[in-house]
Amino acid sequence: MKTTYPIYWPQFYTATIYQWKHLLTEDKHKDIIIESLKFLVHEKRIVLNAFVIMSNHIHLIWQPLFGFTTSDIQASFMKYTAQQLKRMLTKNNQETLTEFKVNKYDRTYQIWKREALSIELITPAVFNQKLEYIHYNPVRAGLCSNPEEYKYSSAKFYYGGKDSFEILTHYSGN
Repeated sequence: MKTTYPIYWPQFYTATIYQWKHLLTEDKHKDIIIESLKFLVHEKRIVLNAFVIMSNHIHLIWQPLFGFTTSDIQASFMKYTAQQLKRMLTKNNQETLTEFKVNKYDRTYQIWKREALSIELITPAVFNQKLEYIHYNPVRAGLCSNPEEYKYSSAKFYYGGKDSFEILTHYSGN
């Protein structure tokens, strides 16, 4: 069996919904993010180490695999999820969709804020700091008491070994 190894450092990636709107409050909207991550993992485009999906932003720790660049993965992820969220709003909630209407030369609607944050995690200490930050995000937001209680997070995987979404790879520190 051929093994592909990452050629990039793990990336701490944060993407925010345009104008910090709370578009990701409904599970069906969060599920669009999960399905996109599943595709990237199952198609061997990324290794996903951690994630949390909040109501208006997401945090990920991921690594592009051989043959894919960080910028390519980010661009395709953002474009696909934006299209799917827009499609769902078009079908089910036209009123909310109008909140994302923009007057830009290259688009009519903007779902994600431009210039997402991406930081290379080149040491285990920095990786672990970002991992803890991700897992405690829902606790700090008052959504749960313990990180592993929040459904749309990798905390259950790290604290109890359960990968409900079957997309995670445990960070080994190497």
